[in-house]
Amino acid sequence: MIKMKINNPSLEKIAVKKSQYPQANLPEIALAGRSNVGKSSFINTLINRKKLARTSSQPGKTRTINFYNIDDKFRLVDLPGYGYAKVSKAERDKWAGYINDYLDQRENLLDVFLIIDFRHGPSELDLVMYDYILESGFSGIVIASKFDKVKKSQQEKNLKMIYEKLQLKDKSLLIPFSAESKHNKDLVLNKIEEILKA
Repeated sequence: MIKMKINNPSLEKIAVKKSQYPQANLPEIALAGRSNVGKSSFINTLINRKKLARTSSQPGKTRTINFYNIDDKFRLVDLPGYGYAKVSKAERDKWAGYINDYLDQRENLLDVFLIIDFRHGPSELDLVMYDYILESGFSGIVIASKFDKVKKSQQEKNLKMIYEKLQLKDKSLLIPFSAESKHNKDLVLNKIEEILKA
C-alpha cells in the first residue's frame, strides 16, 4: 500500500462551540483520550512536525477542540483531554459538554480514535468513552501510546490486558504506537487512508 504523504498541515481552528468550528467541508477524524495520554505527540508524529500540536508536561492543557487541516484532504480533531483531577468539576463538565456536542452534531465526522496509555491500559473513563464510540457506530480503533516505555518482556502481557479490558474481538483494532520511535506510524496512516476511501 502506498504510504500517505503529508506535506502541509496547519492548525486551522481552535473552538469550544459549534459556531466556531470550521466549515464541514472536509472529512474529520477525532482523537479522544485522557489528559496527558500523548494526543499532541501522536499528531506531531503523524504529520512530521515537532511542535504544531502543543505538547505539555502539564495534563489538562488542551481545553479546546483543535482542528488540524491536513493538506486540505481531511482534518485531525484533537478533543479536550478528560479525567484531569486538578480542575473543578464544573470545568470538567464543561469540557465533557464540548466533546459531546462535537461528537453528536458533527456531520462530517468519519471516525473517532481512542488514545490510551499502553503502560497502564484503559481507565474507567476510557471504557466509558469507548462504549460511547462503539454505540455511535464508529470503528473502534484504539491507539495505545507510549509503547516504547514498556519492556519487551512485558509487552505481550499488556496487550492481553488491554484486549480483555476493552473486550476486543478484532485485535487489529488495537495499534500499539510510539511517538518516540515512530512505531506503527505507517500503519496508522494506512488506517486513515482506508477510512477516507471507505
